[in-house]
Amino acid sequence: MSMTDPIADFLTHIRNALLRKHASVESPASKIKAEIARVLKEEGFIEDWSVFNNERGLPRIAIDLKYDKDGDSVIRGLQRVSRPGLRRHVGYRHMPAVLNGQGIAVVTTSEGVLTDLSCREQQDGRRGALPGLVDRPAHGAGFDSCPEQANDRSRQMTGAGKCPE
Repeated sequence: MSMTDPIADFLTHIRNALLRKHASVESPASKIKAEIARVLKEEGFIEDWSVFNNERGLPRIAIDLKYDKDGDSVIRGLQRVSRPGLRRHVGYRHMPAVLNGQGIAVVTTSEGVLTDLSCREQQDGRRGALPGLVDRPAHGAGFDSCPEQANDRSRQMTGAGKCPE
């Protein structure tokens, strides 16, 4: 059976695992999925990820999901934007602000997979496809030390200060 949208399938695997409160999820691996997982880890949406070969020698990617101290998922939503039948390309000036900086837009560019904030910081006029959006829950879920850190991305975008010690 052929798959028409492997990235949508990958995001659906993660969404379904989060709904069932699984600690980890496996999916068929590819370079783009590994890069998306790298971005999700860097942004604090997942604990860790790894690529391995299963018993048949096929590459798989394992994602260790992240939950807050109440057991709620750090990821509130995963949305596929650009798909095989309708590609969405955006410039850095037109990147969507996901929940006013609470979430991220994942962008594929010639430099690799980046976040919307990284593209805005580089400001080189590069355009990229927008494979997906990731939302973080409100009230600082996933940030144990300071609830205000949930707004850290919006502070980076607006230049406001950091969370007080």
